[in-house]
Amino acid sequence: MAKDVALIVGVGPGLGAALARRFAQGGLAVAVAARRVDALNELAREIGGRAYACDATEEDSVSQLFAAVERDLGRPTVVVYNAGAFSPGSVLEINAAEFERCWRALCLGGFLVGQRAARGMVEAGRGTILLTGATASVRGGARFANLAVGKFGLRALAQSMARELGPKGVHVAHIVIDGQIRSERYAELEKQRPADGLLDPDAIAEAYWHLHMQARSAWTLEIDLRPWVEKF
Repeated sequence: MAKDVALIVGVGPGLGAALARRFAQGGLAVAVAARRVDALNELAREIGGRAYACDATEEDSVSQLFAAVERDLGRPTVVVYNAGAFSPGSVLEINAAEFERCWRALCLGGFLVGQRAARGMVEAGRGTILLTGATASVRGGARFANLAVGKFGLRALAQSMARELGPKGVHVAHIVIDGQIRSERYAELEKQRPADGLLDPDAIAEAYWHLHMQARSAWTLEIDLRPWVEKF
């Protein structure tokens, strides 16, 4: 029997890699995608999956990605949109081109990937689409307009998709990551916090797995995740 297929778009060494490992551990064939495929080859070998190059902000690139995954592994059963972009700055100084770049990566890419995933899942009558959000999905902070606008849009997209696609058998969920994820980048910050003071990428990945495995009689639209010391 062919394996179910997970496609994760926007994979780096942190959460994206943790998601790939968790879905592979769950028995799915895993495809990982990012702009630079060479950065994914080692991870793909580790999990026995496939790595693909994709610019999620370009419709043709997304179409080519799905065509390649369907050819190599099969139609995705679960698709995660995890791409990100962030360029902090005052609204008095933000460059319009940079504002658009962030919106395209945070919101437009989620639409293009989500739409392409949904078409196949609706035809199959089942599937899971998971969209990675942030604190900025629900609160626009000073100097965070470039992030908040795109993340607000992605959250709205998740709500609209869930209400339309749920009755067609497709589970759409939005995950608010409210805090900093543990990584080498935040190694010094982690030393200043109590144990488990930063989000563990493996623990986040477990929550995504749980969403995918939920019975359709009790689907979740949105969850928020934060370390126990995070103020909110």
